[in-house]
Amino acid sequence: MAQSKVAGDLTVNILVVDDHPMVREGISNCLAGQPDLTLCGEAADIKEALEKIDESCPDLVIVDISLKNGNGIDLIRKIRARSSRIKTLVYSMFDESAYADRALGAGALGYVNKQDPPEKLLEGIRQVLDGKIYISEAMRDRVMRRALAGNQVTARVPSEVLSNRELEIFRLLGGGLTTRCVANKLHVSVRTVEAHRENIKQKLDIKNAAELMRHAVEWVLKSQ
Repeated sequence: MAQSKVAGDLTVNILVVDDHPMVREGISNCLAGQPDLTLCGEAADIKEALEKIDESCPDLVIVDISLKNGNGIDLIRKIRARSSRIKTLVYSMFDESAYADRALGAGALGYVNKQDPPEKLLEGIRQVLDGKIYISEAMRDRVMRRALAGNQVTARVPSEVLSNRELEIFRLLGGGLTTRCVANKLHVSVRTVEAHRENIKQKLDIKNAAELMRHAVEWVLKSQ
């Protein structure tokens, strides 16, 4: 792979991974006004992203949480396993309180919400390229409060108690997908999804399927 570049010295190659063409175009337009930042490729899912990484040797990968096939957390983990040189920044519509911890834990250096102005994305890009962590002030406060509280974490918050796969299924159910549709999207069996549903119900102290759907929908709406 190419040697690491330093922002300000050489042109930085950026790969954008998002399953919405209009979002990719918007990021491209944002980067176009920055002489030291170059869009070196685009991808809509994990497989395509890994292929583009091998082809273009990006310095930074901007990743969405929800992808065409799979999710951004898994991609970040795969990128980190391939190269410690490549930095990752999450750019998502989902509230960072739900996914920022997981993204950072997987290896990302920053999290920017798509509702933020373009200047925030550029700020996040440059902070991450400098090797710094970039999250909102609200998220920093949340992390500090949790650290001060020690293990006294709210026990029924989905983003705190569910595994990555359980949280993904919970999100898809909240988005209106049936169990079979979730299974098809994740390329797993219906039985596997049903087993995860049961685990989710147990961890969130939910009694039945109707209550599970209600909680999932409410959580998705709050996360947007």
